[in-house]
Amino acid sequence: MPAPASKAAWRLLAACAIANAVSLSSPALAQSTATRADAPPHAQSAERQDSFYCEERRLGYWFYCNRSKPPVQDEPAHAASATSQLDAITATLRELKAKAILEPTPANVTAYIRFQRAQLDRASLFSDVWQRAIWQDPELDYTLQRPVSTLGKRQWQDSRSAERNAAMAQLSERYGLFYFFAQSCGACEVMSPIVQSVASTWHIAVRAISTDGGPSRHFPNYTVETNQRSRMGLEPKVTPAVVLWDAQTGRPIPIGYGVMSADELQDRIYLLTSKEAGRDY
Repeated sequence: MPAPASKAAWRLLAACAIANAVSLSSPALAQSTATRADAPPHAQSAERQDSFYCEERRLGYWFYCNRSKPPVQDEPAHAASATSQLDAITATLRELKAKAILEPTPANVTAYIRFQRAQLDRASLFSDVWQRAIWQDPELDYTLQRPVSTLGKRQWQDSRSAERNAAMAQLSERYGLFYFFAQSCGACEVMSPIVQSVASTWHIAVRAISTDGGPSRHFPNYTVETNQRSRMGLEPKVTPAVVLWDAQTGRPIPIGYGVMSADELQDRIYLLTSKEAGRDY
């Protein structure tokens, strides 16, 4: 007759039956159990420890449940810009100067002089390289347009006078002059013969207008003003005034007020009729 089974044996049989029932009723659980069984022992042990300490007991930071983020690497600092470097030099120079003035010890004054001289050397080098660059690149050399040497300036002036004279010779075909004067105006006595001379040289018709009704010995065929300056948009109280009239477009071109030399008057007429703004500077 077989011996009765012990309580431990019955418990073992019951546990096996329950495990089989669970595996048959829940394939997902069985798969998860199989996956854990296939995992390395070290991974299973670490996962059980993390679950026990972090989820059940909530020990948190002390058992490294809250993983700290890796430190962010600082971006390499960019080199200081040229502008900031120049500002730093200026600030240093001002500071050394102020310190030398407030505390004029030999050391402070010497430090300021040495730093200032270094910057003067830097500026001299810049000026030298600037000049060499201009010599070697004709697009940068402004003296090719407006010479500064005595010989070059004389040649430029001769060429410019020839261009101006050619333009003035054809001016009378399109333009005429309005000359506003007053008998009581002292500057008009100086300007009237200049206007008469330029107009006679280039055969330009002049219409002299007296603003106060008085005569002019240089323009005996004058007329008295009847609000012509206001209609032209001119300053009504300034004399003498010279205005070029464009017969083709029917518009006035103010030349200038006050006394002008003959060359200046001709230059202004030439520029205003033959050169666009920004083309001659």
